[in-house]
Amino acid sequence: MANTYTKINLHIVFHTKSTGVTIRKEDLPQVFAYIGGVIKNIGGFPVTIGGVTNHIHILATMPKTMSVSVFVQKIKANSSRWVKSIDDYYESFVWQEGYGAFCVSPSLLKKTIHYIETQEEHHQEESVITEYKRFLKANDIEYDEQYLL
Repeated sequence: MANTYTKINLHIVFHTKSTGVTIRKEDLPQVFAYIGGVIKNIGGFPVTIGGVTNHIHILATMPKTMSVSVFVQKIKANSSRWVKSIDDYYESFVWQEGYGAFCVSPSLLKKTIHYIETQEEHHQEESVITEYKRFLKANDIEYDEQYLL
């Protein structure tokens, strides 16, 4: 092939460290906007970003020159550093080491966008751990219960 053509849509989920601070609700829009900027700066396309105080969901198109692990690491490292700069409340802020990343087919983009944009309502009925287990099962991913959160 003379050129490289890709369009890989990823639904990425990661959680704040369970022993650390969570994101204040009023700061979430800023955090989502910043993460969108990080994604653009590293060559991806942020479709939508949402979540609640203890975890976020990102739907993004991957850059064609980067692995999933590097893509997520750059998002987490840059956003963690920035969150700490918001104010002293976030001095010990950190994302958990792990993450979930799931391919999203074009036929499911609208459904996934809606899901991410309605996280607050969704988590009134389902815990983050139940949600995460459902994603893992739907994507046929084996996991160890002790390492979920």
